Amino acid sequence: MRELETYNIEADGVQAQVHIQADEDKQMRYKVVVPAITPPTKALTNAVRDSLITEVKVSAAEILDPKVMDSLKEKFRLKAAELFKSKVPSIKPSTAQFLIGHLVHDMLGFGTMEFLLNDGELEEIIINSATEPIRVYHKKYGWLLTDLTMESEDRIQNFANMIARRVGRQVTTLNPLLDAHLITGDRANAVLYPISNKGHTITIRKFARDPWTVTDFINNKTGDINIFALIWLAIQYEMNVLISGGTGSGKTSFLNVCTPFMPPNQRIISIEDTRELQLPKFLYWCPLTTRQANPEGKGEVTMLDLLINSLRMRPDKIILGEIRRKREAEVLFEAMHTGHSVYATIHADSTNETIQRLTNPPIDVPANLLGAVNLNVVMFRERRRGIRRVYQLGEFITTEDGGKVSCKGNIIYRWKPSNDTMVPHAPPVRLFEDLSRHTGLSQAEINKDLATKKSILSYLVKHNLRKLNEVGSILSQYYLDNDFIVKGVTKNVDPKKLIG
Repeated sequence: MRELETYNIEADGVQAQVHIQADEDKQMRYKVVVPAITPPTKALTNAVRDSLITEVKVSAAEILDPKVMDSLKEKFRLKAAELFKSKVPSIKPSTAQFLIGHLVHDMLGFGTMEFLLNDGELEEIIINSATEPIRVYHKKYGWLLTDLTMESEDRIQNFANMIARRVGRQVTTLNPLLDAHLITGDRANAVLYPISNKGHTITIRKFARDPWTVTDFINNKTGDINIFALIWLAIQYEMNVLISGGTGSGKTSFLNVCTPFMPPNQRIISIEDTRELQLPKFLYWCPLTTRQANPEGKGEVTMLDLLINSLRMRPDKIILGEIRRKREAEVLFEAMHTGHSVYATIHADSTNETIQRLTNPPIDVPANLLGAVNLNVVMFRERRRGIRRVYQLGEFITTEDGGKVSCKGNIIYRWKPSNDTMVPHAPPVRLFEDLSRHTGLSQAEINKDLATKKSILSYLVKHNLRKLNEVGSILSQYYLDNDFIVKGVTKNVDPKKLIG
């Protein structure tokens, strides 16, 4: 095996080493190396486990409540430390920490899988069955075969049950599908046998511990400064933005990256099936998530329920995870027309295809409503090179002929694949006109504002300010004290003087 990369990960105080290797057939593998436990030490650990079960009182509510899991783990750690010290007075603190971490993984977590969940380089973890190795999707190397397997189908089903119980649901032969969250925020999907023919399957999509920011997206060429300055302008002045793209093209990630552009004095309501958005601390944000019905068919909270309810929560901005159905779209466009600033995603591969998706079944909204959308960002994933790009930045143009309203797209910027750059395609037809009408800004003032935003974005890139709260702090102060930030950026002062 040829070594490609080695790095360390930690889970609950237990250190492990990851080896990315390639075999003679150039198939890449992911190997986790954890210090081995000898049989005598294993017997000691089992004895401590038995004592923990009898001595640590844990209520059903604590086991099922994700919010108290950290305090529950701490309770186990403290008691386990006492037990190890009483049984082996000479035990080293590092050894005790290692063994306690293993106990926490086995009793309250997912065993060796905890190392995969704590590897920030992984995007996806897949258990296909007990007969196959676990597979992972690595940010740098793509799909990798691991050296880990589940010991039995019962073990996989037990994991699925643990996930389900903590969100108040069941996954059984009668209800073999599960879509839920782990305590870490990661999204978990389970499909039980025989619906999954090979065996029980669990798919975990990792929640970004260090989320992308606009600096990252400019550096990796997902979009350029011109694109983000225009979107920032639209978001600041409460225009409506729709993000399109195929599966895995980066729609939600792009939306996430743009949220720090929102003013800190506005109320933001987000509505998602699964929590994926991560907004900076300075924003006034209320995240809402849907809920599926319980086994009796009761308690369901749909995206439409939350969307209608959100209009009663006095939002300035509404973020909708994805437009799927006609009624959702109608309520969303009604929100746009009643003065709310709306941001949403939809599956479509171009600006014109977005219009077709919206105006045909199953969404099928009237073309005249589309005039409320000020900008359409289209995301694209090129699988050959494994890159994601802003494919088009466009606007919707509605026209009327003989009483019939139609809509077409105007592409302002587009991605040029031959040299991997964003290039201007056509001038905006209505974007600046709408902006001028809503804000009273002249075209000269709009151009000056865009230039200022480009200089701030360039400053972020130049000083590699990429942490969410670093970016958030600069943009928050831009709204609170514009002159301070603009002067600091113009003079290229030390970022520490600008970050509050």
